[in-house]
Amino acid sequence: MVVIRGALVGAVLWSLTAVSHGLTTSSPWIIKAFREKEAAQLQGAAAKRSGIEARDVDPGLLYPVRTLQVPVDHFHNDSRYKPHSDATFALRYWFDASHYKKGGPVIVLQGGETDGAGRLPFLQKGIVAQLAQATGGLGVILEHRYYGESFPVADLSTANLRFLTTDQALADMAFFARHVVFPGLEHLNLTAPKTPYIAYGGSYAGAFVAFLRKLYPDVYWGAISSSGVTEAIYDYWEYYEAARLFGPPACVAATQKLTDVIDKLALGKPRDTDDGVVQRLKEAFGLGNVTRTDDFANAISFGIAGLQSTNWDPTQSDPSFGLYCANVSSTAELYPDAPAGLEAEVRDLISTAGGYGGELDTLTAQMLNYIGYVNVTTVSGCRPADQDVCFTNFNATFYRQDDIKQTWRAWPYQFCTEWGYLQTGSGVPATQLPLISRLIDLNYTSAICRLAFDISTPSDVGSINKHGGFGISYPRLAIIDGEKDPWRAATPHALGLPPRPSTASQPFLLIADGVHHWDENGLFPNQTVPGVLPPRPVAQAQAAEAVFVKQWMREWTKTRCNNKRTCGK
Repeated sequence: MVVIRGALVGAVLWSLTAVSHGLTTSSPWIIKAFREKEAAQLQGAAAKRSGIEARDVDPGLLYPVRTLQVPVDHFHNDSRYKPHSDATFALRYWFDASHYKKGGPVIVLQGGETDGAGRLPFLQKGIVAQLAQATGGLGVILEHRYYGESFPVADLSTANLRFLTTDQALADMAFFARHVVFPGLEHLNLTAPKTPYIAYGGSYAGAFVAFLRKLYPDVYWGAISSSGVTEAIYDYWEYYEAARLFGPPACVAATQKLTDVIDKLALGKPRDTDDGVVQRLKEAFGLGNVTRTDDFANAISFGIAGLQSTNWDPTQSDPSFGLYCANVSSTAELYPDAPAGLEAEVRDLISTAGGYGGELDTLTAQMLNYIGYVNVTTVSGCRPADQDVCFTNFNATFYRQDDIKQTWRAWPYQFCTEWGYLQTGSGVPATQLPLISRLIDLNYTSAICRLAFDISTPSDVGSINKHGGFGISYPRLAIIDGEKDPWRAATPHALGLPPRPSTASQPFLLIADGVHHWDENGLFPNQTVPGVLPPRPVAQAQAAEAVFVKQWMREWTKTRCNNKRTCGK
C-alpha cells in the first residue's frame, strides 16, 4: 500500500472557531452567519491564492446530452426479473473528444446514484479530463439506470424497480462500450474490445467499476475504483468511525458524552409514548411535538455526519462538519438569547442521567450550544405543529408515492435489496460510546424498506460480496481511498485488513488526510497552487493515476495493437 502524504488545506475546516471568523458569541444567528462567512472566506482566500475564476463555463453548455438505446432486461434467464421485458430505454451520456488522438482510450466515468449531469465538472476539469489529456483519450460521463433521466419504466412502483439491480446496470455499461457510436466520430470504430475502455467510479460507482472490471474483462481494459465500497455491510455502524478517529478530539468527546446523556435518559423507554423525562429532553431541544423518541434522536444527529462532505476544494466543501464541531465543543455562551430557564433544565437533565457530576458545568455549556445548533440548523425549518411530519422516519403516506417524480426511491431500493449500509448507533460495541444515539437501530433505519417497498428481510449483501468484497483484486484494477473517509471501513483499505503492495497493474493508494473520492474533482491549470490547490496528496494521487493508466495503455499497445492498421479504426 502506498500512502500519499502532505499538507491539506481542507484540514482547516476542523479547527475553525467562531472567534477566528470575527463572529461574536452574543448573536443567536451564529450558526447561519458562521456557515456563510466560513464558506465565503475560504472561497475568497482560495481565489486570491489560485486565481480561480468564478465564471467557469457551465459544462452543461459544453457537452450536449446524448442517449443510447439499451435493453431494459439483459437477463431473460433470471427469474428475478419476471415478467421480462424486450423493450429498450434511452441511457444518457455526455462526451468530450477534444483530447482524443488515434489509438487513445475511451475513459468512462460511471455516474452512480445521482443525476449524471452533476458529474460533468469531472469531464471538464476533473479526473476524466486529466486522464484524457494524459492518454489522448475520449472522456465520457455515463448515467446509471433509474437516475437523472435514464428511466426504463413509466413509474417507480416496487414492481417496476425490479430492473434496478447492480447486475443490470453493469450490463448497461458493458453494452454501452460495445455499441456506442459517438456523434461526429461515426467514421471511427470506438467500441470495445477494438478500442481500450477505462472505467472510473467513486463511492458506490467505485465498487461498481471494480466489479465491472472482473465481470467484463474483455470489454473494459482497466478500472479505477475511488472510495469504492466493495464490501456491502448491512449494519454499517462503522460509518461514524472516521469521525471518531480523525475528527477534532474535543468535538468527538463532547458528542460522545452528550449522546450518552441522551441515551441514559431515553433508552429502555417506550419510543412512541410520552415519558416525563424524555418529553422534557425533547422540549429542551425545541422538538416537543416529535412523538417518537427515535425520530427525535435522529433529528439531532446530523452534525457529526458532515465529515463526508468536506473537500479539499473550498468551493466544493461543505463547512457543516467544522461548524458543528466548533459549536458542540465550545463551553462559551454562544446562544445568550436562549429561553429563560433552559440552562437550569439542561443541568437537571444531565444530573438525572448521572455519571458526569465532575463535568456538569462543561457538559451543560456544551449541551446548550448543541441545542442552539440543532435549533438553527434543524428545528427552525419546520413549524412546531408539523414536527412529526418533518422528522418522522415512519411516514407511510409519503413512502407510498411511486410516480416517476419520486426519484428518491432509487437508492433506498438498492440499499434495501442489495447493499445495506444502514448507519446505526446501536451497532457500536458496548465498550465504546457512540456518536449517534443507540435508539437509531436496524429497526429504525430499515423502516423505509418496509414502508416503501414491503421489504422486511435484510439486504442480500451476499449478492454484492460474491465479487470479492474487501479482498477484491484484478489486473489493471486500481484501488484509491481516503484515509479519513467515513466509507473507508467498506473498502479494501479498511482498518485492520492486511496491507497490500501497490503495483502498476494493481495500484493500491491511500490519500493521506483524504475523505470521499477526493481525486475525482479538479481545477483548471491557472487555478492551481502547487502543494495547496490541489493539496499535495491529491495532486500526487491524480498524477499517479495518469502514470499507471499510461502504463496500461502501453500494455494494450503491446498485446492488442500489433496490427497498427486495425488498432483504433
